Amino acid sequence: MAPKNTKRGLGKGLDALIAPAPASKKKVEADNEEGQVVIVNITKVEPNRDQPRKTFDEDKLLELSDSIKQHGIINPLIVQDRKDHYEIIGGERRWRAAKKAGLKEVPVIIKNLTEQEIAEYALIDNIQRDDLNPIDEAFAYKKLIDDFGYTQDVVAEKVSKSRVAITNSLRLLKLCEEVRQMVIDGKLSTGHARALISIENKEEQLKIAEQIFDQKMSVRDTEKLVKNLGKEPKKKKEINKLNSSVESAYRELEEKCTQAIGTKVSISPKGDGTGKIEIEFYSTDDLEKITEKLYR
Repeated sequence: MAPKNTKRGLGKGLDALIAPAPASKKKVEADNEEGQVVIVNITKVEPNRDQPRKTFDEDKLLELSDSIKQHGIINPLIVQDRKDHYEIIGGERRWRAAKKAGLKEVPVIIKNLTEQEIAEYALIDNIQRDDLNPIDEAFAYKKLIDDFGYTQDVVAEKVSKSRVAITNSLRLLKLCEEVRQMVIDGKLSTGHARALISIENKEEQLKIAEQIFDQKMSVRDTEKLVKNLGKEPKKKKEINKLNSSVESAYRELEEKCTQAIGTKVSISPKGDGTGKIEIEFYSTDDLEKITEKLYR
């Protein structure tokens, strides 16, 4: 079935792409009228190669599979006719669960959409169900931008989110692969992940991410930790440099005092501007000579 050239928007949500289907269902083996609910062999249905969702929760799939065994598939899959098979546009979780349930046939609504509309529908369908993980969501936005030339403003309008939300989502892709996987696995929240973006060194980024997970750190504590990274070594370096300079000045002053008095002089600063001076003497004659010099 050849794609139509008509351009359709998403201003009214998914209904702008997918029209309500009639209640009747029929079994098909050949081309079908677009929009009809039909029953097809499950082996002829394949997942969308550009499905935004890359990970599926196995426990939830099993729960859905048990429900399908009891009640069947209530909402038909939305598919695109690819001549030799039907490609899923919406409903891959139901398809996977149906396979686990042992179903031989599934209800579908056959649509004829452009590649752009398919990508938009798949993304919006997942977002509206509110169970797409943050990394898959970010990659989906990136695909709309890279493949179809959308601006972030256009993407925001398509998915009914703010421009800032889209920008923050895309920034998650700056994380190293290992940290992104921790977000996908639920080990790190989106808030934790955003705090790690500013760490450019990938090894350091992963190290801090693992520390956050192991110590069950809050987002606020994570932000404080990241904010202080790099500051401590610099501060310590400055203090060491300052201490070295001050220490040299004190040693020079000790040498001058020793030469002036004629006996060993030690200066011990305390760091707050105070301190003490120790003058050594080795006999009463030494003490008298030192006293005379001090009284001059």
